[in-house]
Amino acid sequence: MKKVAVVTDSNSGITQNEAKDNLFVLPMPFIIDGVDYYEDINLTQPEFYEKLKSDVKISTSQPSFGDVTDMWEKVLKDYDELVYIPMSSGLSESCTSSTRYAEEGYKGKVFVVNNQRISVSQRASVFEALNLAKKGKSASEIKQYLEDTKFDSSIYITVQTLKYLKRGGRVTPAAAAIATMLSIKPILQIQGEKLDKFAMVMNMNQAKTKMINAIKHDLDTRFNELYKAGKMVLAVAHTDNYEAAQKFKAEIEAAIPNAKVVYVDPLSLSVSCHIGPGALAIACARYEE
Repeated sequence: MKKVAVVTDSNSGITQNEAKDNLFVLPMPFIIDGVDYYEDINLTQPEFYEKLKSDVKISTSQPSFGDVTDMWEKVLKDYDELVYIPMSSGLSESCTSSTRYAEEGYKGKVFVVNNQRISVSQRASVFEALNLAKKGKSASEIKQYLEDTKFDSSIYITVQTLKYLKRGGRVTPAAAAIATMLSIKPILQIQGEKLDKFAMVMNMNQAKTKMINAIKHDLDTRFNELYKAGKMVLAVAHTDNYEAAQKFKAEIEAAIPNAKVVYVDPLSLSVSCHIGPGALAIACARYEE
């Protein structure tokens, strides 16, 4: 049986401290005021938000060819093959680039998964991959499974302020000004691929209720069989908003029968820089023991 490693990027919310045994995490790069930083290496979550709130110029970037292949080379010294699970191809070119690198120089050894996940749903994919590797599945079989089940997830996000969406050009300055004046909270969604608008509400309490009802609807409809079989997990994510996220977790578990929120994670910094601090998210994802 071949030794299979699982590699992901820090968009999964998995920290360097959590990367052990056959799990490896590639840190995502950022450029802040012209200086290169790497998530969880020389840039912590508190440092990132301090810089974000001070209005310095922050841009995201995909990992370089050298960063990606250096990680693969390191892993392949001890493993026969690896599964690489980057963030959704709908949110970054990282997946497309990595697929090309694998085809050109690592065929049969590196299997890049395009399963349209990010943050807590990407984390679920990573741990499913680890479970499958433990059961003796090959990297090719794990890739196939994750891509076959890639749309078995759902994420809803609400933001505290439109400032950062306006800065990134996702809403116009006029729309942001009106929404701020009326205290309107947008709810965004990720149903595979891209970040899209879902709804607009008047305050954070309405936003939380709307997101809980949306996840409830998903579990009762398109994920009904998986949910009844105990194969869907719930998670909460946040941007520099831990106490509110813990409260949201309790509200979710009270509102959804038999629900258990398995983890509360900070949202990946690649998402956070576009939506700003104070955001809350709820997600469900397929997860089979």
